[in-house]
Amino acid sequence: MFIEKQGQGPNEISGLFYYISRQMKILKRAVQLIYCLYAIVLFSILTILSVTAMFLILPFGKERISEHVYFICRYWGKILYLFMGVRHSEIFEAPHDFNRAHIFVGNHNSYMDIPSIVQLKHQPIRPLAKFESSKIPLFGLIYRNAVVMVDRSDPEKRAQSLRNLKMALEKHISIFIFPEGTFSMTDEYPLKSFFNGAFKLAIEMNIPIQPVLLVDSVDRMHFSSALTLTPGKHRVVYLETVEVSGYTLDQMDDLKDLVFKKMDEGMRRYRKYPNS
Repeated sequence: MFIEKQGQGPNEISGLFYYISRQMKILKRAVQLIYCLYAIVLFSILTILSVTAMFLILPFGKERISEHVYFICRYWGKILYLFMGVRHSEIFEAPHDFNRAHIFVGNHNSYMDIPSIVQLKHQPIRPLAKFESSKIPLFGLIYRNAVVMVDRSDPEKRAQSLRNLKMALEKHISIFIFPEGTFSMTDEYPLKSFFNGAFKLAIEMNIPIQPVLLVDSVDRMHFSSALTLTPGKHRVVYLETVEVSGYTLDQMDDLKDLVFKKMDEGMRRYRKYPNS
């Protein structure tokens, strides 16, 4: 009888550990859901306050409205990260000339990329964004004045969008482009293939390309769900600037491949991937 009880001991202990482990997972998930709810409420409050501030400044400086709107967006991102417990930092692997306009290109794997982009405070910069989102009530006001919009609905509007891009660059306002076009939607590798637009524009205007890595955004919120929000670090890494002088449009694919290789290798230095 004594031997049988001893034999049952490990099973009872194993069952206890399983029960504790299961309860801890449930508790962890509950805490994360509470955090996500808190972050969503915080996001909503800050966005409402930002929109209100933008309406208040409209009568006082329409000629500089984009500058004012982007200033508000920058502090929206700062305060959002502060109260979410997200630590934004910038790492420069090579010197960057803040006095020149650049075409910034970055990887895109999470909605948490956006607060990081608006915090790139060192020089005037505007993200490239789709026209369709400008139709959203209230948000459209911020959107139209904080980004350079691209309308691909017909050839004439595409041409006007290109002119707007070139005008911004001529005013020494840098442009931020996600060359993947959308989320990469995978944890298997760092990047999906690039579209040509950023590289064609860089060659045509002789504007240097600044690759940046948004390293940790997918850890702060996975592309699969908004309910994966977590606090923690968020690093933005500036890679070596790529000069485009000497490139022709016939060499656009070479330029695109060079930037892709630099960014792919950079992401693999900072993160682990299954096929690394």
